[in-house]
Amino acid sequence: MEPSSAGEARLASFLESTDELVSFYDHDLRLTQYAANLRDIHNGAMVPGASVSDIYPVLAGGESRDALKRVLRDGLPVTVPFQMQDRKPGKVLVFRTPDGLGIIESADTQPVVVEEAEHVKLLHEATHDVLTGLQNRRRFSERLTEVLSETGGVRERSALLQIDLDDFKSVNDTLGHSTGDTLLQLAANRIRGALQEGDSAYRYAGDEFAVIQSGKQQPAEALRLAQALVDAFKAPFIINDIPLFVGASIGIAFGPHHGIESEELMKAADIALYAAKRDGRGCARVFNRSMMLLLEQRENLRRSLRVALERQELYLEYQPLIRPPSTIAGFEALLRWRHPEIGLIPPNVFIPMAESDGLMEEIGRWVLEQACREAMSWPGSLSIAVNLSPAQFLSGTLTDTVAQVLDAAGMRADRLELEITETVLLEETVDNLDTLNTLNVLGIRISLDDFGTHYSSLGYLKNFPFDTLKIDRYFIKDLMTDRKSQTIVRSILSLAHGLDMSVTAEGVETAAQSRWLIDEGCDTLQGNFLGQSMDADTVRDFMARQPMALHRAEGQGRG
Repeated sequence: MEPSSAGEARLASFLESTDELVSFYDHDLRLTQYAANLRDIHNGAMVPGASVSDIYPVLAGGESRDALKRVLRDGLPVTVPFQMQDRKPGKVLVFRTPDGLGIIESADTQPVVVEEAEHVKLLHEATHDVLTGLQNRRRFSERLTEVLSETGGVRERSALLQIDLDDFKSVNDTLGHSTGDTLLQLAANRIRGALQEGDSAYRYAGDEFAVIQSGKQQPAEALRLAQALVDAFKAPFIINDIPLFVGASIGIAFGPHHGIESEELMKAADIALYAAKRDGRGCARVFNRSMMLLLEQRENLRRSLRVALERQELYLEYQPLIRPPSTIAGFEALLRWRHPEIGLIPPNVFIPMAESDGLMEEIGRWVLEQACREAMSWPGSLSIAVNLSPAQFLSGTLTDTVAQVLDAAGMRADRLELEITETVLLEETVDNLDTLNTLNVLGIRISLDDFGTHYSSLGYLKNFPFDTLKIDRYFIKDLMTDRKSQTIVRSILSLAHGLDMSVTAEGVETAAQSRWLIDEGCDTLQGNFLGQSMDADTVRDFMARQPMALHRAEGQGRG
């Protein structure tokens, strides 16, 4: 490990000068650092990456191996006897560090001072993140300054990769901080596994990581590493038997081309990281100057969104839900934003902004109020479906809000269907169950949206009171050409009907898709082929062209 900060320099200096026979190992029990005097004692065994059992065979199995596991688990140091290189009896003191283990070797007659082990450990912790064992933010700042500094009037070509975990916040919010911490540790291990010589990894905030590369051929090496990291995060993390899909988005900047100061290079990498998230996440982007303009536009948009509701720039459109063969079952309310200067802003752009800025609870209530008020002008048989954001569901006030809105609108509860995604149900918590059960008791229908594209735990269907499963458009778009999609859709239909749930298929765009779904017994269809989203006035015209639906609605109340 090359010196990369004042803290690391102190540790390196200690290892060069100490009389203690101390060495450090990662969580895989591979050698990372060691005192200089161990090189002569253990000959060629002291090679970074060597297994602890190669250096100390006594630790390879049996009770000694169990002792290592106890140190890693409990953090309490243990002493293990062994035979030294000169055949004399010796012992090793094994203690835990943030990276894994530390070992101090001594002759059996020589007392091992536990305080010395603690001193070494504190030196190590000063420059490493306690949770993940990666180098910490202070070390990151010092190393970045070092690689950007001039040496002999020349600045070395370097690369900074900023890594952000996609969807980590939703996992942390729904499954709790303990699961979040475990996920961060597993993520750090995947980052370590992708590194090569000349790469150094850091955790410097929350779910934000970084890698600094120096002395390498750029941009090829940074792009290679970025792709390796993206690929490493495609496999799910399994925690408590739950598969968690958390990808990695990466922003890349090169010094000195994109910045000769630390803050300048970090800002460039951060802008590139935003571009990676904007382009769909789970990818890497290299900074370029045009990204600055996009970032400025985004910040302007964010400021505009904060006042969009009071300026009446937000509005609702409604897409029909069709019960085969042609009956209108209801409509789904879809949020839209028409910016006075830019025009129509796509929901996949502004809704994540609203969620990250804490605006969705207020906007969500407004959507619910507007949708219910509009539905009261329709025949009483027609339902209104409203999407709930995770922020609304986890607010703790959802059931009160829904009850108040229904009461103010004078609408029957069974006309309202609330759509939630699997993300908010990652853990079967008492609060989640209470919220859904209370809504169920009120008579409100609950729909599980985008089924099949996230975690799709069958435990949700058994334990939560759902009325409807919505098949995501991902499985519908190639329904007529992909037998796998057909098999999956048939399976969802059979599963839902066996659990007394109805099924809605989203994204129906062709007559052939519609016929196939009707033949397979799908309960409700939704998509542009059956009716595009429309404003409130157009909804009335649409209903007027559907005599069957209106005929069935006659005689039913408006509530």
